[in-house]
Amino acid sequence: MALFDDERIAEAETSEPLAARMRPRSLDQFVGQEHILGPGSILRRAIEQDEITSAVFWGPPGCGKSTLASIIAGTSKSAFENFSAVTSGVADVRKAVERAADRRRAYGQKTILFVDEIHRFNKAQQDAFLPHVEDGTIVLIGATTENPYFEVNSPLLSRSRIFKFEALTDEHIRTIVDRALADRERGFGNLTVEIEPDALDHIIGVASGDARNALNALEMAVMTTAPGQDSVRRITLKIAEEAIQQRVLNYDKNGDNHYDTISAFIKSMRGSDPDAALYWLARMLHAGEDPRFIARRIVIQAAEDVGNADPMALVVATAAAQAVEFVGLPEARIPLAQAAVYLACAPKSNASYVGISRAMKDVAERRPAPVPVHLRDTSYPGAKQLGHGKGYKYPHDFPGGHVGQEYVPEGTVSGPYYEPTDHGHEAKFRKRLEELRKGAGEAE
Repeated sequence: MALFDDERIAEAETSEPLAARMRPRSLDQFVGQEHILGPGSILRRAIEQDEITSAVFWGPPGCGKSTLASIIAGTSKSAFENFSAVTSGVADVRKAVERAADRRRAYGQKTILFVDEIHRFNKAQQDAFLPHVEDGTIVLIGATTENPYFEVNSPLLSRSRIFKFEALTDEHIRTIVDRALADRERGFGNLTVEIEPDALDHIIGVASGDARNALNALEMAVMTTAPGQDSVRRITLKIAEEAIQQRVLNYDKNGDNHYDTISAFIKSMRGSDPDAALYWLARMLHAGEDPRFIARRIVIQAAEDVGNADPMALVVATAAAQAVEFVGLPEARIPLAQAAVYLACAPKSNASYVGISRAMKDVAERRPAPVPVHLRDTSYPGAKQLGHGKGYKYPHDFPGGHVGQEYVPEGTVSGPYYEPTDHGHEAKFRKRLEELRKGAGEAE
């Protein structure tokens, strides 16, 4: 049998994509997001009782935001206007608002305005919604893959309920794929399809929680596989790999995933987990993150979280940053990895970071004291006549290169700033400072 000569395949080619055909039509068919749509949840009750209020659906692609909006459209008595911020502008919004106002006056009917990818509207464009949300002309539901606290106007957020959608689990995706294979009306239930377990696992795994990716891959695999003499279309691992070739990472270099991923990277190094640090580093590099940004964070981390417990950490980190500039990607991943592993494995101390934070707080909150006369600069003509440097004790003139004297006026500091730990090299600092302070006490 030649490829595509089956009438059912020809019909499938002219219909909607599988992902659109398989879109759930009711809450009972919806898969995932149990944390916000479980029995008795506020969102589920609002939908079932047709009392939905303005909301923002926030989550990664393919997790059900638009699908849930379509379910609301199909079950609510309100009029439903569907917009995409990619293809619509403020003029379209004004027309929709006018229609909503007419319905409200003539029939007392509410209008739900769904705006997909609402983050694509800039803040000024988003302002166009505000008065109409406030006066009840529209109920606004916005869907976004970006953090709404960054991308949506604060006044609009304050009048909306934010619902955080999560990426679907592998079991969710498996349920959706199995349903598409079995559905005779909208899926491939009228075809005889056999999919190898490894092939199914591959599609599910690479989909990364995105139902649309999984269904698109399944459709590609089925539609491009010729049936055998027994009319069975057998989807092998090789076919599945060709149908969904590469995982698409949900990563916006200026948005929420950018900050969450670098945070995970930093916390993995701080937590002394080199494998986790390498994983998040790979995620960032794979998604196209600027290696200079990563290098800067590594340098900061070396001083903040390793500090003097291993002074070489800062040396390694700055060398890695220089190497990034010198060699560029893809090879720059290697010195970045070396530095990340070094920091993860090094002993940790944030004593320097804590010390400068305490000092900055005192400088900001306490009255500044004049520099003691004996510490003032003596390098310019006339300084000695002013008494600068008088009484200063040069430490190298004393045994051990140390002598006790006042370096900060009394009452200037709130307490010790630098308190070294007993981790790594810093233990030596701790011991030395204890000896010096003990000696100063005995001298008094």
